[in-house]
Amino acid sequence: MSVSLSLKNICRRFIKDNEEFLAVNNVNLDVQPGEFLTFLGPSGCGKTTTLRMIAGFETPSSGQILVDGVDITNVPANERGLGFVFQNYALFPHMTIFDNVAYGLKIRGESKDTMATKVREALALVGLTKAEQRYPSQLSGGEQQRVALARVLVLRPKLLLMDEPLSNLDAKLRLHMRTEIRRIQQKLGITCLYVTHDQKEALTMSDRIMVMHGGKIEQIGTPMQLYEDPATPFVADFIGQANLIEGRLEAVQADGYGIISVSGQKLRARMGKQNPPAVGENAYLVVRPENLHLQAGSESFTVQIVNRLFEGDRIDYHVQIPNSNQTKPYSMSVPFLPGTGLIDVGTELKATFTPDAGVIIKR
Repeated sequence: MSVSLSLKNICRRFIKDNEEFLAVNNVNLDVQPGEFLTFLGPSGCGKTTTLRMIAGFETPSSGQILVDGVDITNVPANERGLGFVFQNYALFPHMTIFDNVAYGLKIRGESKDTMATKVREALALVGLTKAEQRYPSQLSGGEQQRVALARVLVLRPKLLLMDEPLSNLDAKLRLHMRTEIRRIQQKLGITCLYVTHDQKEALTMSDRIMVMHGGKIEQIGTPMQLYEDPATPFVADFIGQANLIEGRLEAVQADGYGIISVSGQKLRARMGKQNPPAVGENAYLVVRPENLHLQAGSESFTVQIVNRLFEGDRIDYHVQIPNSNQTKPYSMSVPFLPGTGLIDVGTELKATFTPDAGVIIKR
């Protein structure tokens, strides 16, 4: 049975070089039963520390952790009934796969018949029914990851916690395991908290994503909400790729669109719902590289190509707005088709986007 989770004003302080710092700063979160929620952010943002406090491996400096309304803040980790999948799998190399998965059940004192039934059910769930008598060293990385998951699921945890479980796998295997983990989570209906710094993992697996930065929550929302309507420049740049084009908000129209001035050129785009600037304020026009096109249109501005990268299926053009104070090039991702020619560096042309493809946020 899936459960809800609430974090109330959670903080975690550490002492580093004789100075106190907040690794997690006043985090508030409500997770619904059966939800797959991902903690996403760069290294050192506080996501793993938050997960470890939920698991009971770290103690909050202040705040409360509630599962189904029950305060578990000071409950020992082994009494919380939660399952934790580690980054390094933590399998016993001298035990068979069956014994690895059965280990927790043995500690609980369950009978051999009950253990055998539950272990085989768990191995069937992760697709390893024929691996019972093999050893971890005889399995691939993906298979070892599935054993680690089965070892947790066999205990029927209230909540599944996963700390960057795919980081040790190669790119192709990660794609497969994303699908497998999501399939298993949905089949069981279990509430899952998943930590990663991989944006693609977060976007493809999650019901909602919590983006963290500097120990704080930057934004919580569905993958599409975060991609379409980032609340801050950090979220815009961290979720996928984004061009943060500097400008000044000139006007807000009744239909929810704004007019932003970029190097003297007035452009129309959606107003951000999460963090909109006021008229007259400096702002960012956020446009994804795949939404910038090399052609003139209603919302177009002059750019100069400063670099070009052939990526197989696409050409990534790096461009600058002439005579601007731009600190780094913007990116334009153009599909490559056989016979397509590369545009020379130094060429000036028009870049355009549709108003729906751009969003204006506070700088």
